[in-house]
Amino acid sequence: MEKNHPPSHEHVDDQMYKLEVNLDDIPGEWLGYVMDLLLNSGANDVYYTPIFMKKNRPGTLLQLLCSIDKLDAMKDILFRETTTLGIRYYPLTVHRLEREYEQVETEWGIVTVKKGFHNGQLVQWAPEYEDCKAIATEYQIPLKDVYAAVRRHESS
Repeated sequence: MEKNHPPSHEHVDDQMYKLEVNLDDIPGEWLGYVMDLLLNSGANDVYYTPIFMKKNRPGTLLQLLCSIDKLDAMKDILFRETTTLGIRYYPLTVHRLEREYEQVETEWGIVTVKKGFHNGQLVQWAPEYEDCKAIATEYQIPLKDVYAAVRRHESS
């Protein structure tokens, strides 16, 4: 299998921050927009969790992970684009696996596979979603069939 990216070495990143805001008065459409802004501005991860707030009001917990150098930009987006009046944030350490990318040939085309190594041992393996989605859309086949084909070709 041919690599298309050099491996990145396993390491611990202690220059990360986790930010959190509770939102109970924001339209759902805004949440997708905010997620895109955060990711496009350098957030490593953004996710939402349904929560119940005081007086049993339904709300959304927005959490994101970013490097220390992106902290101010993330806070700016959260204050400008959401209804929050406060942001909780704290330093966080992230252990990142060594990664390798390989190309797997399927009957419909090439799919990139990301592999994760811990102490030199393969512990994670995943086809890239966007590659699989493009094939499933183009050939009008179930996404799960594309994943299965990648798995078959990888193990052969």
